[in-house]
Amino acid sequence: MPFVKDKFFQKEKKAAFAVLIRRYNITMGRAQKLIDTKRVICNGEIVNAKNQMLQGEIEVLIFKPQPKGIKPIFKCKDFALFEKPSGVLVHPKKILTHYSMLDEIRTYAGAFANAAHRIDKETSGLLLSSVNRKSEVALKRLFQEKKIKKSYLAWVRGNTKEEFLVQEPILIRNDYSLNKHKVEINTQGKEAATLFKKIAYNPKYDASLLQAIPFTGRTHQIRIHLFHVKHPILGDPLYGTTFDIATKYLEKTLTPFERLIYTGANRLMLHAYSLEFTLENQYYLISQAKFEKEIKHLAPKTMQKFAPLEDYLKK
Repeated sequence: MPFVKDKFFQKEKKAAFAVLIRRYNITMGRAQKLIDTKRVICNGEIVNAKNQMLQGEIEVLIFKPQPKGIKPIFKCKDFALFEKPSGVLVHPKKILTHYSMLDEIRTYAGAFANAAHRIDKETSGLLLSSVNRKSEVALKRLFQEKKIKKSYLAWVRGNTKEEFLVQEPILIRNDYSLNKHKVEINTQGKEAATLFKKIAYNPKYDASLLQAIPFTGRTHQIRIHLFHVKHPILGDPLYGTTFDIATKYLEKTLTPFERLIYTGANRLMLHAYSLEFTLENQYYLISQAKFEKEIKHLAPKTMQKFAPLEDYLKK
């Protein structure tokens, strides 16, 4: 379990933030976060304010990484670069999360390292991590200001055009009664554009391997844009499947075999492939994973049982 209790005795009465900063050599912000997330206890009672005076038995629930051996593929003084496997969270969602990429990041990039951006749990590929507070601020600013160019690879359903651009606005949904999509194409949404280039087509799986270049950074942008043009990402349990299958996935009752035949793959076939940015130096970072070989996760066309696209695009 990555979160463990650190117990110690505080002799002199001191403000909570001062106790935490001194013991863990952390910033005021991180001390505040420990308090805000109810992870500091004094004499059996939860500490609720940074200025609360502490004295006596202290317990702090701290993150202690337990890595599985995913080492960075590149590291410099400002950042480390990891290949995230599909199915692994970037950050622990809650205290009971047993494992996330943060376990690897903190082990190999230091106690003050953090992921500089987010990747969906089921998306594999490049994950950029800071190695200190200064680089964390710099990298996150680059992402916020859209100064980092990204590209992805995706195995999708059907034989696509050689190259096509999707420019459709995306709106975050709040009604899941008709489908389980987190976002939708809607004129009331934010503008979004993605360029797609076909790399290969495999008739055995009726699948195309695409490079996706998003010009904007909307939630689930690549997934909804591909679904909109009737080439959903294989293995996508939300965009490109029926309401019942999506519900079973969210309720965690969908079996691996059901997912394989009803979505076309046993994982989301989306991979973060490249990152390009300037941080003192210019960097063009490319994934070392052979994503084209992930075709082994696809269901052959003879096994596929997903509903005709026209049936659920009307919903």
